[in-house]
Amino acid sequence: MWCIEKIDNDYRKRMYTILRLYSEDYDPKYPIICFDEKHKHLISDLRMKIPMQPGSSEKYDYSYKRNGTANIFVAVDFNGGKRDIMVTERRTKKDFAMYIKHLVNNVFPEAKKLRIIMDNLNTHSYYSILENFEFKEAVELISKIRFYYTPKHASWLNIAEIEINVMDNQCTGRRIGNKKLLISETTAYMNNRNENKSKINWNFTKEDADEKLSKCYI
Repeated sequence: MWCIEKIDNDYRKRMYTILRLYSEDYDPKYPIICFDEKHKHLISDLRMKIPMQPGSSEKYDYSYKRNGTANIFVAVDFNGGKRDIMVTERRTKKDFAMYIKHLVNNVFPEAKKLRIIMDNLNTHSYYSILENFEFKEAVELISKIRFYYTPKHASWLNIAEIEINVMDNQCTGRRIGNKKLLISETTAYMNNRNENKSKINWNFTKEDADEKLSKCYI
């Protein structure tokens, strides 16, 4: 949803930086990783669904049971056709720091530096890493990453939002009753997308931004 009123110099600077990154040729040693998280309500049905049949869609009752919530971390290397998805209980500073460590050590171990694009949530900072690891380990981890922040109210610039939308359409946009099933479903989705090396083709450029958004520049 594009709710853009005025675009100041800071907004433009961040937007131009991200659009420049998106326009670069792919380098697996310095991949551009788009990161975001999704809050998921765990909801189960109280009455049996009527399964989908030829000529008839699935039917379910309006009544449901709440079983708590979960968090879904999503990181996508959109040029390399690779994404990583992890379900956690929460999205605290510790959860964020542990997930960044997971990306560096387990998902992209061959990369020299991860360039990570994300929004401005207060947990998304180098301080989260410094607070949750011994200093030497934290410094070593930080040396392998660089954070780039989208402008405020500019989530449309984060390609992870596109991946999450696809995930919702294919997997998580329905009632899922417990964390175990959520992990199973998101893992199957991730593996399928990775096996097919599904990429996201971003075509919006700095020139497009100036043409479409210049009326908002201040």
